Amino acid sequence: MATSVDCDIVSAEESIFEGKVEFISLTGTLGELGIYPGHTPLLSEVKPGPVRLRMESGEEDIFYVSGGFLEVQPHKVILMADTALRAADLNEAAAEEASRQAEQAMADRSSEFEYSRAAGQLAEAAAQLRTLRQIRQKLGK
Repeated sequence: MATSVDCDIVSAEESIFEGKVEFISLTGTLGELGIYPGHTPLLSEVKPGPVRLRMESGEEDIFYVSGGFLEVQPHKVILMADTALRAADLNEAAAEEASRQAEQAMADRSSEFEYSRAAGQLAEAAAQLRTLRQIRQKLGK
């Protein structure tokens, strides 16, 4: 059995990651997914949040995706994200401010459209903060 699988993480703007990994962890629409080399083919929608990759060297890297689709083939995994960033590039203060503004907008309830847009912004900010907390936990801070 193979010990690694090719993995690509791409967004609409650019390719974020391309390399060999031993393990991939993320949240799909039906729950948590853990992908190892030789995994059964799979196509899943991806929820906003962290994506953890364990490299061949044993090191871990964490990315944030705002949603998208995951395609798993026996020798290749492709994550096509709406937006994808290395978690280290996330700005915690900006995510907290976006969360606060979205909560305020939801409290106003001026229209159904504004409420649903604010709810989406709140979910994305919460996913970014969850990703940052995972990084802190990994680093022991």
